[in-house]
Parts: sequence; structure tokens; C-alpha cells
Amino acid sequence: MPSAKLVQDLAGRLNGKVMVSSDIADTDLEGADLEALAGQVISHFEKAQGARVLDKAVLQEILEKQPEEKKPIQVEVVQPTNYRPAAKDIEADYKIRSVEVDIASSSVSDFTAYFNDRFGKLRDMFGNVRGTSLGSMLNSIDNVRQYTSGREVSVVGMVYDKIVTKNGHILLTLEDETGSAKVLFVKPSKESGRDMIGIFESSKRIVSDEVIAIRGKISGPFIIANTILWPDIPIRARKQTEEDIAIAFMSDIHVGSKLFQEKQFTRFLSWLNGDVEQNRSLAAKVKYIVASGDLVDGIGIYPDQDRELSIKDIHKQYEVFLDFMSAIPDYIHVFLLPGNHDAVRRAEPQPSLGEDLIGKFNRSNIHFVSGPGWMTLHGLKVLGYHGTSLDSIIQGIPGCSYTKPEIAMTEVLKRRHLSPIYGDNPIVPSKHDAMIIDEVPDILHMGHVHKNGYSDYHGTLIVNSGTWQARTSYQVKLGHIPSPAVLPIYETKSMTLSAVDFNTT
Repeated sequence: MPSAKLVQDLAGRLNGKVMVSSDIADTDLEGADLEALAGQVISHFEKAQGARVLDKAVLQEILEKQPEEKKPIQVEVVQPTNYRPAAKDIEADYKIRSVEVDIASSSVSDFTAYFNDRFGKLRDMFGNVRGTSLGSMLNSIDNVRQYTSGREVSVVGMVYDKIVTKNGHILLTLEDETGSAKVLFVKPSKESGRDMIGIFESSKRIVSDEVIAIRGKISGPFIIANTILWPDIPIRARKQTEEDIAIAFMSDIHVGSKLFQEKQFTRFLSWLNGDVEQNRSLAAKVKYIVASGDLVDGIGIYPDQDRELSIKDIHKQYEVFLDFMSAIPDYIHVFLLPGNHDAVRRAEPQPSLGEDLIGKFNRSNIHFVSGPGWMTLHGLKVLGYHGTSLDSIIQGIPGCSYTKPEIAMTEVLKRRHLSPIYGDNPIVPSKHDAMIIDEVPDILHMGHVHKNGYSDYHGTLIVNSGTWQARTSYQVKLGHIPSPAVLPIYETKSMTLSAVDFNTT
């Protein structure tokens, strides 16, 4: 019997079905796949008559018939055009810009500096107002005083006051750094043209403390206005992302209230985790959640609130709220902004929630942001703000209502200011106005009014995300009907806005 190792290995694999001749040596088998060779030898002798002996000549014959080595097949993986990767497979891409101010002493000079800052920044925006050459035509109010009647002028000023005269005209006092001017919007007659009627109707929407541009003719002590312009945002196409992801928006969760809809909110968390069949493909796209304020119900926000609380300790309210946040998958990044019910400074801008409220809570996907706050999500600029100023805007501008918050939010964008009416909504005493909309947002998100509302204005998506609290007794008195547990979700690639109703899902 051969004593060489390779020969012995081949003989063992043949298992006595074929004998190996003594003329075969290890050198004859070097480099051969012995397992495959054994199979080929057995196959060769299957129909042979007489002794089955593998000698050197037969071995050579079999080896010459070995098929060429097959190269592995190269498979190119091509994803179908409708392939949509889950959000968990897409890397997060976000930046946060919190809004901060230096608190001033509230002296007269500090207030003057604040309003000068507001006026200067908003005035500079008129150089790019669409469809006009206003930027090169602006006059200071002091210069206007020197012009004779009939001269057409353009001025930018801050509205000091607004009255309706006994004849039904609207009279403004407009101010800049150089002085003040009286601007008159003449009540149109039946013979007035459509343009003059439109200008007069627009003048009804002017509010105190906002910055506007007026074009008109000098007439004695007045400027008779024929054009009104607001700083406004430019018209542009809606921006989309290459990644097929989604942003969910929520606000006014009010954890701690007896009316907090815990069942619906728990259902929402289950949906995010893929445990609810309905709209499961949409849930898988959610990469970001923006929550704009009133995360908890707070303590002492209004008289006798304690009667309507299920949790009467503010720290416990946040503890329960953060427990809910812990149930959100870690690949979803959540941005939490404060509102007027949250336990931070009431005056705006509001700081983010501090360690005194969140304790040792630390999850890399949960981010605490100021109110207002900016988040850039996969290149989309999202401006989040609770929306406390919506109360004064709804009361002060005709056509705005609590049932359609998107209209009031559009007025905010036109004015490039989140709280244009000074005094109704507490503002931090500062030399700088941090409520100016200094960039053009791709998405403006608010809450506060407990009513879902959506719109598109000049390419900016407007979203009010309603609430997760049932109708309160105060809302019953006002006749206001909220839209609880309806979650707006924006798919950023297809630019599709959906609303998932967790009252029925």
C-alpha cells in the first residue's frame, strides 16, 4: 500500500470502492482537490468490468478531463426604483441653532436699543422685497418733511399707533430714527378702483410695533398711501431632500393634565416602533420629531389648575414625559422646545429645558432646544416656535382665527417676526430682538392653539400640530374645538404632508 500522505488521503476518500496503485505518488496529486477527484474516480469506474484499480495512466486521464476552474459569479445588486430604505438605515444629519439673548436692565435706553435693533434689521430686508425697486427709493422721514405736496415718496417705519378717523379713514403714525410721519389710508368710495379698495383692506391688517414700507404722495401733513409692503419672505420652490425620510410634528402634549390623551399617545409610540399595522411604511420613514412646546401641563399656569391635574408635581410631570420619550427608537432624533406651560422663563425667547427639570436624563437622540429654535434636518431649515404670540395676532389681524392657525402663521412670515405686537406677549428685556425671522425657513412649525393647520406660503411649509389634550372647560366656554391626537408627518423627498389620526389608528 502506498505510504505517502496524499495517496493515503485519496484512498480513504475512495472508501474501498477503487484501489490505488503503488505507482501513484504524492507528487502526482499535488494541487488536486482530493474530494472532487475521489468523486470523479468513482464515476470513472462505475461501469468498469473486473478489478477497479486507479493507476498512474488512469489518474492522468482523469486529471486531464478536469473542468476549468469556475470563477465566482459577479452579481451586481441593483435596487428597484421604488426601493425605500427605512429611516433607521439612514444616517442622521442635523444642526441646531438655539436662540439666545443677553438680558438687559430694562432701562429706557435698553428698550430704545431693542426697538432700534428690530427696526434696523427689518428695514434692511426691504432691499430684497419681491417685484419692487423700493430699496433704492427709500427716504428717511425727516427728509420727507421737506418735500412739497404731490411728491411721491417711499418710507420704512415702525407703526407707533393706528386709529380709524370719524370719516372711516385709517391713520397711522409711522416712526424711524429721524422722526415720525402721519400716513393716511383713504376709505374708498363706490367709484374707487380695485387697487385703492385692495390697499385700504390691506391697511386693516397693519398692527402696532411692526415694520412696514409705505409708498404714497405728500398731501400737507400726511402721506396718502397707495402701496403697503411687509418685509416678507421671497417666493421660491419648495425644497426637497434626496433621502426618503419623514419629519413628524407635535406640540401641546400636556403630560400631567387629566385630559392628556395617554392612550392615543401610547398608540403613537407603538406605531413608531412598528407595532401598529396601519401606515407602517410611513412610520418606518420617520427620522426626526419636532415637538414645539407645552410638553407638560405645568403648575400654576392658570387659576385652579390643580383641580385639572393628574400629576401635581412638576418634576414628576417631566419624569413621566421623558419616560415616554425613552420609548422612541434611538434612530429617531427628537427636538424638544418649551412652551408657555413649561417650567422655564415665561418671557420669550425661552431657554431650553435645564438639568433641574430633566435630571440625569441623557439619550443621544433627544435634544433640548430653545423656543424659538432652528433645526437644519437633512438640509431643510425648520423654525420651531410654540406660538404664544398667535393669541395677539388672531385678535389683532382681521381674517385670522383659532380654527385656521395657518392664516396667522402666514402673517408671521410676512412680517418676518414671530411676535410683532409688542406687549401682549412677554419679551425678554434685551438690546437685541431675537424674535426676528432672520433666515427664510423651509418649514415653520407652531402649536399653542390646539388646532391642526397646514399651508404653503412662498415655498415655506406651514404646520400647526394641534395637541394631545382633550377639550378643556376653557375651550368649551370659548367654543373652540381642538383636534387632538392628529400627527402631521412630512415626507421630505416627495414633499407630501400626511396626518395620522391616532384616535382611530
